[in-house]
Amino acid sequence: MSRNLVGTGRGIGTALGVALALCLVAPAHAAPVNPAGAPEGSISVEVLAANGSGCAPGTARVVAQPDGSGFRIRYFDFVASAGGGTDPAASRRNCQLGVLVTVPAGWTFAVATADYRGRAAVPAGAAGLQRTNYYWQGSSDSSRTEETFDGPYHGLWSTRDAAPVLSYLPCGQQRVLNINTELRVDAGTSAGITTMSMTSTDADIDTLFNLAWQRC
Repeated sequence: MSRNLVGTGRGIGTALGVALALCLVAPAHAAPVNPAGAPEGSISVEVLAANGSGCAPGTARVVAQPDGSGFRIRYFDFVASAGGGTDPAASRRNCQLGVLVTVPAGWTFAVATADYRGRAAVPAGAAGLQRTNYYWQGSSDSSRTEETFDGPYHGLWSTRDAAPVLSYLPCGQQRVLNINTELRVDAGTSAGITTMSMTSTDADIDTLFNLAWQRC
């Protein structure tokens, strides 16, 4: 995982409430022979399940990339906090998504990159963690990434899980892609409140999943 910190220190980085389907149509100029380009034809993305303390019903939504290259998740109440008398249970927040991507015949896909963005307030003596686990339903193979952050840090943050995030789905199979993201904070020796969030109060604060395409 790589990270890009925008602020005065170090940084940190998901949520959906209801199942919803989005249709994506690749542009006519897409290059189907390029594994990284979306294939011609209809691509649907359906969120079958969203569970966790970071994605209560109605607190997140999926936005399709118009070129079929992936999808965005925007969270509106994905915040972990610790210290200052906050509820101890609030120090860990997570969201597990079950996503079904249906693609044209003769194609398969993988998760190429995942970009996480948010805000953090981590005082000196405190720490935070972002962790994500990716796996195909019914498969023992998984990919787990995590990043830890030591204070002081106050500001925006962004991290990237780069290829290989998750291997290509076997050709001819259709499986649910499971993505479990966690934010965790520890106030440590700090006297103030420590927070990490992936809340979308600005248009550029969201999670972007880019897909890589390949002919079977």
